[in-house]
Amino acid sequence: MSETGQTEKKGWFRKLTDGLKRSSNKISSGISDIFTKRKLDDDVVEELEELLITSDLGVTTAARITANIAKTRYDKEIAPEEIREALAAEITEILTPVARPFELDSDKKPHVVLVIGVNGSGKTTTIGKFAKQYTAMGKKVVLAAGDTFRAAAVEQLGIWGERTGASVVTTKVGGDAAGLAYTAYEKAVADYADLLLIDTAGRLQNKTDLMAELEKIIRVLRKLDASLPHSSILVLDATTGQNALNQAEIFGKTCDVTGLVMTKLDGTARGGVLVAIADKFKLPVHAIGVGEGVDDLQPFAAEDFARALAGVNNP
Repeated sequence: MSETGQTEKKGWFRKLTDGLKRSSNKISSGISDIFTKRKLDDDVVEELEELLITSDLGVTTAARITANIAKTRYDKEIAPEEIREALAAEITEILTPVARPFELDSDKKPHVVLVIGVNGSGKTTTIGKFAKQYTAMGKKVVLAAGDTFRAAAVEQLGIWGERTGASVVTTKVGGDAAGLAYTAYEKAVADYADLLLIDTAGRLQNKTDLMAELEKIIRVLRKLDASLPHSSILVLDATTGQNALNQAEIFGKTCDVTGLVMTKLDGTARGGVLVAIADKFKLPVHAIGVGEGVDDLQPFAAEDFARALAGVNNP
């Protein structure tokens, strides 16, 4: 890696570490409390497991990680640093298979991406950041303002269009989102665009009428091309903790989720939920967000995330 590349990687790791500080402080200080001059016995194993559960790693995942750590260290006095390293290694193993940055498929022109998620998860901002990244690469991008219920969302996407040079397709407030997706696809084809990003209205996963509208968008797109959308990216807000697991499950049943983006990791102590989601659903994690800036959405790197979460300095 070039010197510039190494500097950028160090800069991102620092930002990631700072962003995950609330999550990692809870885990790291908890480990220090548990492992100060104590042997790894049944009580300590139970305390460690409880710490991981309350840090949103999920019951099943926490139990397996704890058992793996205890396997070779049982009845030995272990320093907190060794436990953090072991925890980082276990989390890395879970996350590595799902760490798959989003890749634009040049054989699909345009590559159509449906962006879905609940209210306030950060869908529109994520779309804007993706648009910025791909227009910076010289790609032609079209944005579809499919959140027709909120004038603010349409306006926000318009601003991203101006910032990035991407075309924006809109309709009236309350207009038909499926019809808009249809129009946007036709425009993207006519413009020889590389990427079409379709925003959708934020919907609670338990609102059947809104989920039905999402199914309609997919149905209408498939009348144009049976392979559409090529990607369905679910945006999850880390601050919702375990509720993000429910969202992944319900949205997965409604549309074929092809990957995840997790936002707002810098605003919560619940960053561990990403580990639980990765372990349960095995869905690709494309990117994570640790801030509002354009560069604060970065491709997901398993080991960097694991070490930052466990409170281990990058080697």
